[in-house]
Amino acid sequence: MRPKSPTLTPNELEMMRIVWRHERGVTVRDVYEALRVRRPVAYTTVMTAMKTLEQKGHLKASQHERAYLYRAARPKHQVIRAMVREFVDRVFSGSGRPLVVHLLEDDHLSEADLRDIARMRGKKK
Repeated sequence: MRPKSPTLTPNELEMMRIVWRHERGVTVRDVYEALRVRRPVAYTTVMTAMKTLEQKGHLKASQHERAYLYRAARPKHQVIRAMVREFVDRVFSGSGRPLVVHLLEDDHLSEADLRDIARMRGKKK
């Protein structure tokens, strides 16, 4: 069995977004149909990827009638937080400051974003 990984590949993240939108759970068919609207994808590819997400600890499967029903093992905010932490650790040696500086210098943050950040920072004091 593969070790649990906080980092999702782009395709895995796309699938998890679909799962998170459906709190009651999804089948492979549900995810396949949602992906097919955006791009060509094989049903077996989706099935294999969802099994991988289950093995990595991101999905929980349960038998429902004749199909497996998949639910997220953790809420979206927890997964995103772990991915960001892993990214900051790997790319910036654990310091968030260079990431913020990079976002500011490259104009990735709008004035509204900056106001929200200032408001959040004020709450932490």
